[in-house]
Amino acid sequence: MRTWWCLGIGLRRHDGVAVCSENEPHCLRITRVKIRTLIVDDEPLARERIRKLLQKEADLDIVGECADGREAVSAISEDKPDLVFLDVQMPELDGFGVLEKLDRGAMPAIIFVTAHDRFALRAFEVHALDYLLKPFDSARFKKALERARERIRRQETGELSHRISQLLADLKAGAQQQNRLAIKTAGKVLFLKLEEIDWIEAADNYVNLHVGNESHLHRETMAALEGKLPANKFMRISRSAMVNIERIKELQPLFHGEYAVILRNGTRLTLSRSHRDKLDRLLGRTP
Repeated sequence: MRTWWCLGIGLRRHDGVAVCSENEPHCLRITRVKIRTLIVDDEPLARERIRKLLQKEADLDIVGECADGREAVSAISEDKPDLVFLDVQMPELDGFGVLEKLDRGAMPAIIFVTAHDRFALRAFEVHALDYLLKPFDSARFKKALERARERIRRQETGELSHRISQLLADLKAGAQQQNRLAIKTAGKVLFLKLEEIDWIEAADNYVNLHVGNESHLHRETMAALEGKLPANKFMRISRSAMVNIERIKELQPLFHGEYAVILRNGTRLTLSRSHRDKLDRLLGRTP
């Protein structure tokens, strides 16, 4: 949104907006630009918190809110915001997945919002990217916002795109060394060591993480989680099940090319025919 003042007689219209003639020496032209801002977080209370803080800033214009990554990709592409508050952990498509799908040539300023993941926080700091660690106070919010304002004012989109590309590359490399999983449950963040997980069960847009006699419901699809877990430790054996390879005790052939997968705790699962190609890997053979 732009507002113009003219103190001379050279006022004219351009694209529906009043502007001053370049040759008019008595004109004073002042431009006020509101920063178009998008909020992306799967938690309603988190979106409300950010919205209330943003409403206190006169130079910001909230253009929308998104509750998941796919909504965010569409909104960023269509509305072209200048600034995005982006939650890191969301179901199906997380914050980093959103960035992967964006046009690097039209990247908005990003303030990452996260409640966990020390590796990601270190990566943000290494690449000088702004982030908010939940729970954050108004002072920390204002500091991140001021840095974002400065980036936008300097139009550092090219440099920002380069930093985000480096961030994503580092996160992919770090995922190969990941040894624990952070999940949101009952309003808190629980850290599970990968070696503790016996198997994982699909439940629509959720997964059930089975750890000994306990199970933890985590809001993420099986496909999304499979892409994050190290392939040398976890294996998808059917549409609805993924197992910790170290927890497998034995395999028993069934009918039609399927196999029973018996875990050390006695859990009995099925390796489906559509995943039979995984058998060579389970048996330590080269396909």
